[in-house]
Amino acid sequence: MELNFTLKTIATAASQFITLAGQNKVIALHGQMGAGKTTFVQAICTALGVAEPIASPTYSIINTYTTNTGETIYHIDLYRLQNEEEVLQAGVEDCLYAGGWCFVEWPEKALRLFPDNALQVTIIATEINSRKLLINL
Repeated sequence: MELNFTLKTIATAASQFITLAGQNKVIALHGQMGAGKTTFVQAICTALGVAEPIASPTYSIINTYTTNTGETIYHIDLYRLQNEEEVLQAGVEDCLYAGGWCFVEWPEKALRLFPDNALQVTIIATEINSRKLLINL
């Protein structure tokens, strides 16, 4: 499945993504630095009803948000972690299996830890303000 969007249409793309994901709430977000992974997660969190600012978890590793219905969302960035052991020590596995939305940037650091039904999603910058989202359903 493929979704194309710009910053002007990102809210619509986020809503479409939520529908496409269905019950698969663990999302492995692949993409180069600057591809827009965090920006897309921000749009999804807004669509899910998060009112607080959504920030990059690059230094905190795990950011936790709550929707207006009380649902917990985890936004994780594994970029600074070196290996699977560090991922485990950071508590990422607990988030992956908590049952709610869990968005993981740089998932290749620990793909063996992901549940079997995790969606593998790749974000590609196609132009300066355009992105292509490839969703492995």
